[in-house]
Amino acid sequence: MLGISSFEYIKFFLIRKIEYYGRTTHGVNVLISSPPLKKIESAMAVATASPASDARMVNAARFVGSEVFRREAFGKNHPLSIPRQSGVLDLCGMLGWFDDQGIHNCSPASPEQLARFHDSDYIEALRSSEAAGRVEPWVRERYRIGTMENPLFEGLFERAATAVGGSMLAARLALEGGVVFHPAGGTHHGRPDRASGFCYFNDPVFAILTLLDADRQRVLYIDLDAHHGDGVQDAFATDTRVFTLSIHEANRWPRTGHLEDRGGGRSRNLPVPRGFNDSELDHLITQAVLPLKQRFRPDAMVVTCGADALGGDPLSRLDLSNAGLWSAVEQVVEGVECAVVLGGGGYNPWTVVRCWSGLWGRLSGQALPDRLPEEARLLLQGFECDLIDQEDVPPQWTETLVDEPNTGPVREAVKRLVQAVLD
Repeated sequence: MLGISSFEYIKFFLIRKIEYYGRTTHGVNVLISSPPLKKIESAMAVATASPASDARMVNAARFVGSEVFRREAFGKNHPLSIPRQSGVLDLCGMLGWFDDQGIHNCSPASPEQLARFHDSDYIEALRSSEAAGRVEPWVRERYRIGTMENPLFEGLFERAATAVGGSMLAARLALEGGVVFHPAGGTHHGRPDRASGFCYFNDPVFAILTLLDADRQRVLYIDLDAHHGDGVQDAFATDTRVFTLSIHEANRWPRTGHLEDRGGGRSRNLPVPRGFNDSELDHLITQAVLPLKQRFRPDAMVVTCGADALGGDPLSRLDLSNAGLWSAVEQVVEGVECAVVLGGGGYNPWTVVRCWSGLWGRLSGQALPDRLPEEARLLLQGFECDLIDQEDVPPQWTETLVDEPNTGPVREAVKRLVQAVLD
């Protein structure tokens, strides 16, 4: 997820659209760069590949959600006011992907459970501020709530606590075997004593703690969000049972996760350049991430799969296709009998909903349609986003589920990351 200062936030709304839509790819102004035609055919296998080959994992795939996430949240003019989880629930339902597996409904984590990681005074400040409908100036300064970045809104505490409860439930279900998808999770910036980067609590931390409670001794956390998973890395910097790895855009907020940052020896960070494409992601997964996974030999995994790394997201400059991201998730969880996959960032409703819906389809062994049914197209056509003009929405965002692959050369800056993190 993204977090920005109030000054940057205001500046963002003044210049971001102009900056984003005026970006250049190989000297041509485009909205989304298209791959060379000669490379599409060779990459179609990635986009149309069958779901993960491990039949046990496919059969055991489960989905965690809650009607809480259908409620309006964050207020107007906030990047997270778009219909993300509700859109995923609706689209997957329209495609008939819950008929057999169903949805495992999650409940809010209790204040006592939240206090295992978050400070009790911060938890109480969040509860009392929502109850009062206002944030005292000293509370805003101390706990970073009631800001443009982390606004106060009705239902805030329940929503944030339910994200934590969902990640805890996902971890418990994963311990029974298989992969569990909780798209409302992934609030990886949350700090013990304050909100940060649109994240009030840190649900990935609680997923990991739940796995550790079950005597898992080697938990691997992989973060594919466009923004560094700083809160999770710092939470486990001294725990030898947890290893964290983050692939994120270089020089993007929170401006941590530099290549040399190893989190006390328990982390690796791969900051990637703008325009990061499917070929480059696959290169990092096969040449760096999977070798590190093999070294660590995890007995459980948690993956944050932010959709803000996709081309078309207004708050990052990476250029992945959703199929490229799905393939990365499948590769990293393959062979691990206990895996939790969370959501994360993503500020384009069309790309987020299609990405997480398709990811559930792949994980649960569904047949992905070449063209969406009319009901699903109407759903996507009804989306709105303050950060993207309707005339700039390409047809594929409302008509299809699978993006065209965005393959390309693997740049030297990406290749250098491999040896650096393996050393």
